[in-house]
Amino acid sequence: MLFALIAAMLAAAPIAAPVAPGVAAPTDKVPTDIRRLTILVRDVDASLKLYRDVLGLKVNYDAEIAVSGVALPAGVPGNKTRLVLLNGNDAWIGWIGLMQYTDPPLPDPGPYPTRLARGGHVLVTNTDDAAKRCAAAKAVPGVTFTADAHDSTYPGRNGAPPIRVRGCNFFDPDGTFIELNQILR
Repeated sequence: MLFALIAAMLAAAPIAAPVAPGVAAPTDKVPTDIRRLTILVRDVDASLKLYRDVLGLKVNYDAEIAVSGVALPAGVPGNKTRLVLLNGNDAWIGWIGLMQYTDPPLPDPGPYPTRLARGGHVLVTNTDDAAKRCAAAKAVPGVTFTADAHDSTYPGRNGAPPIRVRGCNFFDPDGTFIELNQILR
């Protein structure tokens, strides 16, 4: 019930395309796009409370699939998984995949992380109302905050004015570190 209320509250306003001083659309195409980050999770439904209900990403695929254990080196050949794909405002890039190994499950990874280490990763986002979404993220079980909503200023690119953002920082329930940002004008 709480998460349905949070989801309804956060889905109200569309996100405007981010703009930052000194950042221009590329004029030359590079050979590779980053399409998706897939996160191996303990519990897809619990992760959806953050990625779908708080961040507002849209579920566009939800299926049980068997994996080889080779191409994606985890689990065992024929392992059953549940894969949920979510997207933001682009139909091709910036997606998040949530994959739970269901039969058999992967071994318990132990306690939730509280610090980044070598091999860790940071998922940087841009949202419409960082203060509101940061507060909602705190209500999700397993989320570990390292910094509440605050304003930061970074040097501008290519001599442009500084870039100002409001955001918070936290680990999701499976160890992905998230910077939940809103570019300020």
